[in-house]
Amino acid sequence: MGTPDFAVPSLQALLDAGHEIAAVYTQPDKPVGRRQLLTPPPVKELALRCGLPVYQPTKLRDGTEAARLRELAPDLIAVVAYGRILPKEILEIPRLGCVNVHGSLLPKYRGAAPIQWAVINGETETGITTMVMGEGLEGSWTNWTATDSVRSRNSSFRVSPESARWMNRRQGNRLVSSSEGSMGCSTRGTGL
Repeated sequence: MGTPDFAVPSLQALLDAGHEIAAVYTQPDKPVGRRQLLTPPPVKELALRCGLPVYQPTKLRDGTEAARLRELAPDLIAVVAYGRILPKEILEIPRLGCVNVHGSLLPKYRGAAPIQWAVINGETETGITTMVMGEGLEGSWTNWTATDSVRSRNSSFRVSPESARWMNRRQGNRLVSSSEGSMGCSTRGTGL
């Protein structure tokens, strides 16, 4: 489950490792630009190029997606910048739980746009945190982090493309380890 560019390397890492991807969940296509062209999220574009089934529900709490996910019977759900809070009913479906990759060094900068907020607030370092998810916004514990320096580029605030690729490769590698059951988790959680 993921939506923006930030989530693409994690999906790619799971594919490169040869894992079977039962389905990809992403936000619905949205109008973009002056002409308001309906545009698919980057995660959907990669999934379609790879021939993966894509689901773009507008709601997760009505039971429809939980039923579909029970049919798919995933071992693990990986979540990277999906844009929705997963209900408990979905969090309890995968046998290995759910793993979330967050674009900050938690607990700092929880919520939306964590990398951008780190840059705006003058942080010199940011990173990613991989965690087992719990109900709501809290994870059961922080499992793994990777850090890199923050740079400003073209007078807009963002992590350099090189840093973003590096961090995402690291998060993707961690997701591969998680999908192989090596997280050592004793509780069920949520994830990518």
